[in-house]
Amino acid sequence: MPLFRHVTDRVRKHAAVALLLACCASAGAFQPVPDMAVLYSTHVDRRLAVEPAEVGLYARLAEEALAHAGVTPVAAQYLVVVDRNPRVQALFLLFRPTEGAVQLVGASPVSTGQPGRFDHFETPLGVFDHTLQNPDFRAEGTLNSQGIRGYGARGMRVYDFGWQPAMRGWGKGGMSEMRLQMHATDPDLLEGRLGSAQSKGCIRIPASLNRLLDHYGLLDADYEQGLHDGRTLRVLDAGREPVPFPGRYLIVVESRRQDRPDWSPGPFLAPRKRMSPAR
Repeated sequence: MPLFRHVTDRVRKHAAVALLLACCASAGAFQPVPDMAVLYSTHVDRRLAVEPAEVGLYARLAEEALAHAGVTPVAAQYLVVVDRNPRVQALFLLFRPTEGAVQLVGASPVSTGQPGRFDHFETPLGVFDHTLQNPDFRAEGTLNSQGIRGYGARGMRVYDFGWQPAMRGWGKGGMSEMRLQMHATDPDLLEGRLGSAQSKGCIRIPASLNRLLDHYGLLDADYEQGLHDGRTLRVLDAGREPVPFPGRYLIVVESRRQDRPDWSPGPFLAPRKRMSPAR
């Protein structure tokens, strides 16, 4: 009976999504916040119920980071904002219109860098452009020496933001370069730890969120331009359904909170044992 219910729920979800997309197509207009919020709540299995007052805080932090980086988005687009604060460890999918307030689409727990261990960096702060200069790739799903699938199950997309200066979290500290990536993690051993700092510096996200970003091309503005220019981009799924307002920016912020907010409860599972997984 539980299996039957699980399958039935999946069928209902897919039917609801299909109906939503059909309605949007017939209406000729995809609503970037309400429609994507439905898709987020349907497809992403690890979500955070962020209070409305908090949305303004992260919208402000994102705008401050863009201004500090000298970036002024000229088109309406999605933004991925990550709070690396160890008491938060959350990702916010925001929509930034050309006019009006930034709005929240959905939020999920993540894992960023865990200083204090060899070869572990603090996840760098700033605005990181997702471009074809640092091509994405797909996880092979193979096990490392620790028996862990560091990039998650086979086929998960690895978002690559290139080499970035970051603070070393071991020894005497100091700055070095690390390869900043955003990716899924081992679904059996590590996904349950999302909501706590665990990585070597990269950003680990839920596999279901990885699939949502990938399928709807939410950070693929540069990739869409590449396709328009006639480039062959094999990393893109042939069955994808890109949104009309793709974004390109990952923004990492630090909220400097001293206490964990109620809406970010921490890991879904208690850590089993200390490991040194791949990024």
